[in-house]
Amino acid sequence: MSASEAIVLRQPGGPEALVLEAITVDPPGPGQLLIRQSAASVNFHDIYVRSGAYQTLPLPGIPGLEAVGRVEALGEGVSGFAVGDRVAYISRNYGGYARARVIDAVLAVPVPEGIDDGVASAWFLKGLTAQALVDDVEPVRAGSVVLAQAAGGGVGQLVARMAKLRGATVIGTAGSPEKAALAREAGCDHVIAYREADVAEAVRALTNGRGVDVAFDAVGKDTFEGSLAALAVKGHLVHYGQASGPIPPFDLSRLGARSAKVSRPFLWPYISPREKLVSAAASLFAAMAAGRLPLALGGRFPLAEAAKAHAALEARAAGPFVLDC
Repeated sequence: MSASEAIVLRQPGGPEALVLEAITVDPPGPGQLLIRQSAASVNFHDIYVRSGAYQTLPLPGIPGLEAVGRVEALGEGVSGFAVGDRVAYISRNYGGYARARVIDAVLAVPVPEGIDDGVASAWFLKGLTAQALVDDVEPVRAGSVVLAQAAGGGVGQLVARMAKLRGATVIGTAGSPEKAALAREAGCDHVIAYREADVAEAVRALTNGRGVDVAFDAVGKDTFEGSLAALAVKGHLVHYGQASGPIPPFDLSRLGARSAKVSRPFLWPYISPREKLVSAAASLFAAMAAGRLPLALGGRFPLAEAAKAHAALEARAAGPFVLDC
């Protein structure tokens, strides 16, 4: 065992529930890697876990889904990695808010040179999510018309940019002038202030009454109705998050008027098995390294200040945010 530190959540609550504590880290077992972490990403999922909205982390526990670091030791039977390799991972078992941890080697993927640790960590989960949305959940092609709700947010920026790279016309929404500027930088052809304008009405005006082929929406309760009303005939509303709260129950027969569909995808089936994860990660990192996805950070916080990072994210400050481990 070796001594380390991590953010430990002992009971659901506000940002103040995130406390830095001393921990011990076991040596890696068969098929595992010991990672000395350099950066851990802060995601809205982490906020849902901390607040108790998602009860998926057994307490007390260490939150955090993804991080980047260097391999420090290999467990028995591990191949394809060496001590010193830089890797990124996403773990459904959490544990990312730590200076060191053990993970299953099948979760780790190499991070190429030329990509900052913080950038790789902050955009890994978001990038894989956006890539899955526009390539698998609803394949975006040249000529597609896309609505990207919260296009100035983390995943929203990538959805907009990736859709634009695939030849789509992209209509973005934003909740502030600062987020609207980010949405335009991400390639949106049009940006709607969704707190001030009727999104569906604005979309109809921009599309000569047609509507959009797909609406990618991670805001949830506050934007769901607008996204639904903005769909074209046979349009697809992809609800992939609930930053403003869960969607109230609604009558499925309402979809019949436009032969529309609604889906609620999660990332994990789209990056399984491991071969799919490795391929998707390589594609994402290649686009990042080539400058096709210009990515920045909204802020970096010391691990001990995880509470400040959560507070900033909940206040809708422009992210993404990372913890320097």
